[in-house]
Amino acid sequence: MIEINGAAHIILTVSQWEKARDFYSRLCPFLGMTKVYDGNNFLYHVGGRTALGIQRCAEEFADERFRQSRVGLHHVCFRARNREDVEKAAEFLRDMGSSIDRGPMEGDWAPGYYFFVFEDPDGI
Repeated sequence: MIEINGAAHIILTVSQWEKARDFYSRLCPFLGMTKVYDGNNFLYHVGGRTALGIQRCAEEFADERFRQSRVGLHHVCFRARNREDVEKAAEFLRDMGSSIDRGPMEGDWAPGYYFFVFEDPDGI
């Protein structure tokens, strides 16, 4: 047995490249992540012992949109250091035009679990 040391990176393939690039270029620095690459249809931020990459989808998939119930990615969840940071993140996303679907609120998955669920404004 080994013990993993967190997630190295998460890469999201997006159909609305410009909107996604703008959205994550604003969100990631707010989350304390540093942009390390932005070019060739790929954006990459690193911070908090992980990285988040955004890449443009192949042209034949440009009309598709993310649907949580399909096979594949369900959601991405970042861990905050405290409740105040969760509240600040929810407020920041609201200010960006995102809607908060649920929370911030406590969840019963683990002791002290405090979360919110948001949807980006353009369904990217």
